[in-house]
Amino acid sequence: MRLALLSALNAARSDRRAAVLVTDLDGGAARLVTAETLAGDPLEEAIRTALRTGRSGVVEGTRAFLTVQVPPARMVVIGAVHISQALVPMARMVGYDPVIVDPRTAFSTPERFPGVTVLAQWPDEALPGLKVDRYTAFIALTHDPKIDDPALMHAFEKDCFYIGALGSRKTHARRVERLTANGASPEVLARIKAPVGLAIGAITPAEIAVSILAEVTQAWRQGIA
Repeated sequence: MRLALLSALNAARSDRRAAVLVTDLDGGAARLVTAETLAGDPLEEAIRTALRTGRSGVVEGTRAFLTVQVPPARMVVIGAVHISQALVPMARMVGYDPVIVDPRTAFSTPERFPGVTVLAQWPDEALPGLKVDRYTAFIALTHDPKIDDPALMHAFEKDCFYIGALGSRKTHARRVERLTANGASPEVLARIKAPVGLAIGAITPAEIAVSILAEVTQAWRQGIA
């Protein structure tokens, strides 16, 4: 691999940007494809598929090998609630790196979330240091506008691949009114999955957690590219 390509690949990894190294197995020139250069690429469809699955391999019908580099998915959960207690262990099992943010110190304890990063801070204090980005699933679960609303505004700015919020349709309608008053556009508000999670008839905190994780994974695998 040419030094320039290796340097570009390492830079993409450091910046948490997806990249695909396209190698000609017959000895032709290799090239690096990123989100900024993907549109119009001769292998655009195959590369988009590879980015969604995270799998490297030969493009069918060609002599091109795709080496896929996708940043590991992260999950920011606003609210150290019962749903979070069920969601976080499952999320870790399937490869997400979860962080809990909740300023309510009675809930944000290591005992309730063993082995998990728990930040007992307000969102405006905690979120800037987390470097939330396009490869982050962002889930607001406190039901408290003072906590959830500023957190969601941060998620909008960072273009998270998934944004979900707990609450009924009536609760969400009020949320939309508040966020609109704070400057959120209809386009970004439409990105919020609310009620959060796939519609599987979930009732218990654990069932709701399953529905959330399924919806997050669907967004990750089907929409990230």
